[in-house]
Amino acid sequence: MMDMVKKNNRFKSVFSRWETMLFLIFIIFNILMSFTTPYYLNAQSILDMTFIFMEKGLVALIMTLIIITGNIDLSVASTMSLSSVVMAVSFQSGINIWVSVLLGMLAGTFCGFLNGFIITRLSLPSMIITLATFSFYRGISYVILGDKAVSGFTEKFTYLGQGYIGSTKIPFPLVVFIVLAIVFSLVLHKTFMGRMIYAIGWNENSCFASGIPVKKIKLILFTLSGFISSFAAMFLTARIGNTRPNLATGFELEIITIVILGGVMISGGIGTMPGVIISIFLIGTIRYGLGLNNIPGQIMLIISGALLILSILINNIVKNFSKLKPLRQ
Repeated sequence: MMDMVKKNNRFKSVFSRWETMLFLIFIIFNILMSFTTPYYLNAQSILDMTFIFMEKGLVALIMTLIIITGNIDLSVASTMSLSSVVMAVSFQSGINIWVSVLLGMLAGTFCGFLNGFIITRLSLPSMIITLATFSFYRGISYVILGDKAVSGFTEKFTYLGQGYIGSTKIPFPLVVFIVLAIVFSLVLHKTFMGRMIYAIGWNENSCFASGIPVKKIKLILFTLSGFISSFAAMFLTARIGNTRPNLATGFELEIITIVILGGVMISGGIGTMPGVIISIFLIGTIRYGLGLNNIPGQIMLIISGALLILSILINNIVKNFSKLKPLRQ
């Protein structure tokens, strides 16, 4: 009898998890979309589909850690733009493409460091600072490049965003994402650093009083956000074959939507990397499915906004229910 109760409790535990619900939604959506076009469930099409959202997926990994601490980075898309512009202008001036890539990534990493430095040194809200640098970094991109575009990158560089692994048909960006997703998952769920990130999200002041290096961790995370954003920018630039100052416009909305939809509490302290990873592929397949059915991109913006609102509402309901549950017992 006790064994049956334990099995029943385990069953309820699995199906009460947000990650499980997301995965079921993902499966149902893909089944429904397969009836709309015969090309949807083609194996190669599914693999190639990942090209269009891996850059957002990469940035969503670091955004997950930042939001779990109770902070946010609204400047990730502008950082992507600036780092890409720096890389492109460097290449245009005759510098080797890989040195140009390094310069672009250094620029993006510095943007993230500057965000973290201002936030930690002045003890200011991350939303305010990154909202300011959101405009600042994008503005610098326009000052550097104006309304021009840079293209003509080498084939070896474009391989980053368009290539496959060896003779297979597995996209190179997908493999890079899988490797980084594993690394970020281990850091968040299996290390002391991950436990400190959750603790900061629960109560930053208590963490500071107990000796946890809150400011140092936040500085590391924002610097890493700049690095990952610039890293993703290289893949995006390589995939589309050119760069402009308006590169990645609107990406921050979709990235935040992905993270919140993945079950990460906007107030911090709650969330898992598996949930975010499922959310990345769910949002990606929604965009892919709508594209195959010739549904305008503006509709995707409406869906992204609606999903963000719905995710925040669900998160708040879950949070309030969690607070009430001990009282009922």
